[in-house]
Amino acid sequence: MNVPEPLPDARVGPRTGGLPGAQSEALPEPHPRWDMQLRLTDWTHAVAAFGFTERQARFLVEVMIHGGVFVPRQYCTFAGIVHGQKTHNFLKKLVERGYAVPIQVGPLHRGRVFRVRFKPLYTAIEQTDNRHRKTASLGRMVERLMILDAVLADRTKTWLGTEHDKMAYCARLPTPLPYDQRPQIVFGTPPDHTIRYFPDKLPIGIGRAGRDPVLLYLVTRPEPDDFRLFLGRHHEFLTHVYEWTIRVLVPQPFAPAITRFGHGAREELAWPISNATFEELEWYFPERQRRLRARAGPPRLDDRYANDCLAFRSARFRTLFRLWQERGDRALWNARSVTIKDALARGQGRVEFVRLSRQYLHLARLVGAA
Repeated sequence: MNVPEPLPDARVGPRTGGLPGAQSEALPEPHPRWDMQLRLTDWTHAVAAFGFTERQARFLVEVMIHGGVFVPRQYCTFAGIVHGQKTHNFLKKLVERGYAVPIQVGPLHRGRVFRVRFKPLYTAIEQTDNRHRKTASLGRMVERLMILDAVLADRTKTWLGTEHDKMAYCARLPTPLPYDQRPQIVFGTPPDHTIRYFPDKLPIGIGRAGRDPVLLYLVTRPEPDDFRLFLGRHHEFLTHVYEWTIRVLVPQPFAPAITRFGHGAREELAWPISNATFEELEWYFPERQRRLRARAGPPRLDDRYANDCLAFRSARFRTLFRLWQERGDRALWNARSVTIKDALARGQGRVEFVRLSRQYLHLARLVGAA
């Protein structure tokens, strides 16, 4: 596994309101096919109609898609300028027009976070109900700043942030990924159920012609349990692309956990379970589920069940049980597959750990406290 150097630091505009002499145009027809670059261009034009330059509009599009919050240095980095009058004027416009709200952070007020909250701006990028414009905890905002930094640091990729665009990308792979194989969580019981696709809500970067996706993951806990689930949910996605990278962003407080996360990635991706283990889990998981649901008095620990409880008590099998609860036997089939192991061996699959060295307004300790 690679351990690289840290990363370097809807076509709706303002309404005329029917004023005399105001000119209006019919909305142009949508593009007949999904193309992320065209969508970003359209969104940039729609946001620019609110009185922003193209550069400012493109930055706001990235912010709204990938978290809804930013700090001034991120705009300076994106625009390639130093903090000065241009940055001051941009921030002043956002605040005075009610497009964004500044949030003082830290006991000494050593910085400000800006939250883009103006609903028509989100409508302009077809994200009217996006939760990013809502108030969030300080810890959650810091996490979103870290994600935005990672997106802005790699401009070789086009970053997918919405469920719609990730789903469209899956449908346009050389071998389209079926709906039932896309990362998902099901709430409720059919037919009264809801399916959330790509529930982790983390960006996916794609290269030219949609190749070589990069999946971002932000560490927010010292133990890799959630990371293991993330890898398991994306198993079938990874088997449908030729080359891929999982880029794990590690805030400084969690740097000592890199070894644990690396071991977790190796177990989940490079160590398929054996056929004998697969067959035993086919019996054990349904039996464990049945006993957990019964909860009628002390469990009857017959020899086979007791032995399995001991054999499958590790984090790897705890995660696999949760995935089995979500996806059924498909989770076991994935755990037995050697496709991802082979991709890692050929160098077509990579896992990178990137240490985040920025201070994030001295609030990095709040990551995971959301």
